[in-house]
Amino acid sequence: TILCPVIGIFLVLRRTSMIGDTLAHASLSGVAVSLVCGSNPLLGAFLATAGCGVLVEGLRSFFRDRTDLILTVVLALAVGTAVTLITSGAVQGRAENFLFGSVLTVTDADIILIGAITLAALLYLAAFLNSLVAISFDEDCARIAGIHVNCHRYAFAFLTAAAVSAAIPVAGVLVLSSMIAIPVATALQLKAGFRTTLFSAVGISIFDAAAGLCLSGIVNAAPGGLTALVSVAVLALTMLARRLPGLRR
Repeated sequence: TILCPVIGIFLVLRRTSMIGDTLAHASLSGVAVSLVCGSNPLLGAFLATAGCGVLVEGLRSFFRDRTDLILTVVLALAVGTAVTLITSGAVQGRAENFLFGSVLTVTDADIILIGAITLAALLYLAAFLNSLVAISFDEDCARIAGIHVNCHRYAFAFLTAAAVSAAIPVAGVLVLSSMIAIPVATALQLKAGFRTTLFSAVGISIFDAAAGLCLSGIVNAAPGGLTALVSVAVLALTMLARRLPGLRR
């Protein structure tokens, strides 16, 4: 809930927000492989997502300015692997729980792993925030300023993998991208500075997740889908507020 919009604001600034959706689907292949091997699905999701994130960055040297094509290739590889394993009957477990998300399936070990991943990612972001902001706005200027752009790009791929794998158990693969991009889109409507937008996105994300979780208990549905609907509703209301002078004040 906290890490997704923090990662999302950089993806939105780089106009690569669909990477979050691609890596979310890529995580399903890691979950499927983990269920086949009998290991922790969350760890498998992180490893698969990190690998696909590194692959996306590596393919940029072959497909310059064709990020959409790179994402299509990686998505085909990951989804093809997941679908093959799940439909073959090799998967021992309920892989569909990770498609829609379920609070009931989160174990104590998962909570510890999610906390560790989130803490490590936030520490990295705090240490290199200025460099990441510079890279997000202009990579060429960042290189001239002496920033190791390639190193940070690969490190950010791991950060995105961390955010995706940490949110999968609750949000689910199919709607995870909404937690990454939509709170940021809502915060951008405030027309504030970078730090204000960042903290606003985190606050909006927490509200969306809490509202979705509460509604899931009322209507007996997966929290991920309701969180996505709440996110879209909050974005729509914010856009409406900017259009109406009375609400804006």
